[in-house]
Amino acid sequence: MVGEILGGVLIGGSAGALMLARGRVAGVGGMVGGLVSPRAERDNEHRVAFLAGLVLAGLVATFVHPTALGHARIPLAPVALRRLLVGRRVQRGSGCTSGHGVCGIARFSKRSIVATLTFMATGALTVLATHRLWVIR
Repeated sequence: MVGEILGGVLIGGSAGALMLARGRVAGVGGMVGGLVSPRAERDNEHRVAFLAGLVLAGLVATFVHPTALGHARIPLAPVALRRLLVGRRVQRGSGCTSGHGVCGIARFSKRSIVATLTFMATGALTVLATHRLWVIR
């Protein structure tokens, strides 16, 4: 429980710091999208630092507690391909769960509140459907 609280504080703090320091929203989809197709302003330092921090945090968590991130049940290549395809859709939809859920709601954005409620409802329905149709363990 302490780890979850600390994680939440770090996520909120980093999102707030990025907004204060750079005036940017800390959405992972936008960070990756900005690196893949950089804008003319070439403002990529914060994107590289943010994404490197995510990778580093995952590596540290795995080192400190090997099962912290769960157990991968499928090969990495299909997961990476799916993430890239989802990332492209995220850019077209103007945001991802982290951007809308963490930053958008904090800014009282109606669009972000609706998007986050949609993400959550879709996730809940997907879990319900998969548990009813298949035995997931």
